[in-house]
Amino acid sequence: VRAIARTYVDQMLALDGTCDFAEDIAFFYPLRVIMQVLGVPVEDEPYLLKLTQELFGASDPEMNRNKKVATPEEALQQLVQTNADLEAYFEEVTKKFRAEPDPTKVNSMIANATIDGEYLTHRQIMGYYIIAATAGHDTTSNTTAGALWALAERPELLARLQAEPSLIGAFTEESIRWVTPVRHFMRTAVVDTEFNGHQIKAGEWLMLPYHSANRDEAAFDAPSEFSIDRKPNRHVAFGYGPHVCVGQHLARMEMRVLWEELLPRIATLELTGTPELTRSNFVCGPKHVPIRWTLK
Repeated sequence: VRAIARTYVDQMLALDGTCDFAEDIAFFYPLRVIMQVLGVPVEDEPYLLKLTQELFGASDPEMNRNKKVATPEEALQQLVQTNADLEAYFEEVTKKFRAEPDPTKVNSMIANATIDGEYLTHRQIMGYYIIAATAGHDTTSNTTAGALWALAERPELLARLQAEPSLIGAFTEESIRWVTPVRHFMRTAVVDTEFNGHQIKAGEWLMLPYHSANRDEAAFDAPSEFSIDRKPNRHVAFGYGPHVCVGQHLARMEMRVLWEELLPRIATLELTGTPELTRSNFVCGPKHVPIRWTLK
């Protein structure tokens, strides 16, 4: 992971002092990490990035399949088409790794996993492939881009992190709370219960808005401020309980390592324009973060 981080930091700093951090770096660094873990060839990464952006950005004319504003019905149809493309890709992955298993690659483990002597069902196996190959990098990309956006607006924070590198972990954690790339999930109540005076019946659907939760005044002091001094920082950006994100530790490590490699090498950092967010009500983050920097 550190070698990959250095590659992208070197690539960024070899530019003329400006770039779109989201489009040039943040989209690609976590992508390379997870694809190496899964066992996806480097030459397939652009295709899977394209499908991921179509999957999570179906409502965004810059990201979706048709590159135009989509009605909800059109966006749903595009999602169906994108999912079909992902399944077709991973059907070939299954054939490959069942013919030649590789215990060092997660995709091979998925392809060859069995329960009571039987391979996983089509739905199970595709669920594992697709969530690992899409959410496995897009959420981290969003948080990475959002963290640099926050840092570019706070020169005093850059100086503090450079003076005290041990705070990079706290910076990473606050950036996860700040961005909260997964906006919501739906859950189903399994028993009748009451919460904050609201009656919830078994079988009813609940919408969990993580972005709202991570700015809840009852849980955080000054929740609309970016602060690396929150202790504890009890955000729920990775979910909670049995549904907690299985990749949370890899995501944290990727971001921490990137900042450890980048921050000591720059003297100044600032925005050169207005960042833009992807249009999405599910997984969302900056799609453009134009920046300028100077080297030490």
